[in-house]
Amino acid sequence: MYVAVKGGEKAIDAAHAWLAEERRGPADVAELSVDQIKGQLKLAVNRVMAEGSLYDPDLAALAIKQARGDLIEAIFLIRAYRTTLPRFGGSAPVDTGAMDCDRRVSATFKDAPGGQVLGPTFDYTHRLLDFKLAADGGAPEAPERTDAPAPKPHIMSFLDREDLIQPEPEGAETPPDLTREPLELPAERPLRLQSLTRGDEGFVLGMAYSTQRGYARNHAFVAELRIGTCAVEMDIPELGFAIELGEVELTECETVNQFQGSKTEPPQFTRGYGLVFGMCERKAISMALVDRALRWKELGEDNVGAPAQDEEFVLYHADNIQATGFLEHIKLPHYVDFQAELELIRKLRREAMGADVHQEAAE
Repeated sequence: MYVAVKGGEKAIDAAHAWLAEERRGPADVAELSVDQIKGQLKLAVNRVMAEGSLYDPDLAALAIKQARGDLIEAIFLIRAYRTTLPRFGGSAPVDTGAMDCDRRVSATFKDAPGGQVLGPTFDYTHRLLDFKLAADGGAPEAPERTDAPAPKPHIMSFLDREDLIQPEPEGAETPPDLTREPLELPAERPLRLQSLTRGDEGFVLGMAYSTQRGYARNHAFVAELRIGTCAVEMDIPELGFAIELGEVELTECETVNQFQGSKTEPPQFTRGYGLVFGMCERKAISMALVDRALRWKELGEDNVGAPAQDEEFVLYHADNIQATGFLEHIKLPHYVDFQAELELIRKLRREAMGADVHQEAAE
């Protein structure tokens, strides 16, 4: 039972004003603009878009500013705003094979057709603080891209040709939309992937790490990780053809995993898959590892009791907005609940002490 707070309107208004003051920070320092957040905190913006299920860098940057950098609060704001938007149609599946890649690497094939593109990455930095950044120096000039974008076929296609990897079934039906319908278990793989792509990055990373440490018998190689822009198209019935609505930046990861075969499947490789808004490669790789761990049943594998194999545990606890709501509600007034618990403990103590008194008297 919850108790409504009465007579606290002035206190709440004061708390709001104090929050706004704290968000603004020192008045003698220039206010951080939405454009600055969007341009210079891009990875934070990308995470908010991915876990908020809304691709809009401007709104994500605004949410980060309003939330004072609390990304989960910003994700909450984006999801809440998303519910107010009208749905006027659905796009066609994006063709990631035609992606204009800013980054494309493979840990399985060195000389991949289309080449390896390192792109903007922390992988080769020394992880040392750069104090030059504190001096607000000018931005370094990046090398110009002079070559025309070359086609970059998916690495998995080469394993497909040799029949070395389990084929992916063609999607016959449009999967349920997790943003409009509640999650129901057991969930088909498309719904699981939706849940993982908007799940908390830290939680999904922890689940993925557990598979690498042996909790799921899941040894994976990154067959391909690609980041770039893809065209989004929508079929217009009145026109009879699809038109391009714009472009979105995506991170896609495909892992290749060992598979010894089962009663129904021959020995072959299997895959895990991750696809996330923006540049979120840690999340995409984690998602691919957890996706593969959750496929144990459809592949005829044994469930070794690993956390990452438990569909309910993973999918119900990956959503940081649901977790935050349930966690933070306990700081709200629970006066009646606690008083009931308090009276119960007092009663039990009285009964226990009374029993001790009777025991001593009997002795």
